[in-house]
Amino acid sequence: MKLDAEQLASIQRDGFLVLPDLFSSEEVAAMNAALAPLFAETSEANVREKKSGEVRTAMGLHLRNALFDRLCHHPRLVEPAQQILGHELYIQQVKVNVKAAFEGEAWQWHYDFATHHADDGVPQPLALNLHIFLADVTEFNGPLWFIKGSHRHGAQPTFHDTVSTSYPLWVVDRDVVADLVGKGGMVSATGKAGTGLIFHDTLLHCSPPNLSPHDRPIFSLILNPVSNRQTKLARPEYKHHTDFTPVTALTDDCLLQ
Repeated sequence: MKLDAEQLASIQRDGFLVLPDLFSSEEVAAMNAALAPLFAETSEANVREKKSGEVRTAMGLHLRNALFDRLCHHPRLVEPAQQILGHELYIQQVKVNVKAAFEGEAWQWHYDFATHHADDGVPQPLALNLHIFLADVTEFNGPLWFIKGSHRHGAQPTFHDTVSTSYPLWVVDRDVVADLVGKGGMVSATGKAGTGLIFHDTLLHCSPPNLSPHDRPIFSLILNPVSNRQTKLARPEYKHHTDFTPVTALTDDCLLQ
């Protein structure tokens, strides 16, 4: 799958690209069916919410389930990433951010490179985050909020927030957020189950709590150039994978084989 010129221009300008109907309802159903037993596992790779104990993020999915391993090699994810970055890419991180109904807590304002640089020693902000909505994402169930074009302002100062939630995160000060919102404005990424979403490593984003009765699971694959691989090996494998073999695309029907 290749992006067209307009889509490529859009992601360079805004920092993100929404791809409606990227995956079929049958493919999404297969992903959700594979998730249920993973959520039930007692594993450090299932990070749970601070208050409720519901799964907040389930990590290392391609190491735990064959379907998610195939998904990480899906041409609808791999080929656009290769097109945008023009490098050999490795699988840096694989997870589902759950945002459970009534219990899903906020993700603070941040950009992904800050954590991967500070904790993993990734040299440059070159990675791409590739999402798939596994349920309908609406204004009510905790969608991602983006500051349009904020990736073009580069890496912003951050501090390590180990208190607000169960997942330590390098986050951005409120005054920086307010300044960049004034320059680019905010937008929420919503869409039907099966929607795809791609965004850059320094794009500022967050998501509010989910107080609705509807879950908001989103699959996330981060691909990073092999030449930009991590230089620290302090975090566990499920948080940053150490197989730097270049990812290759499978056939388009790989999920339903």
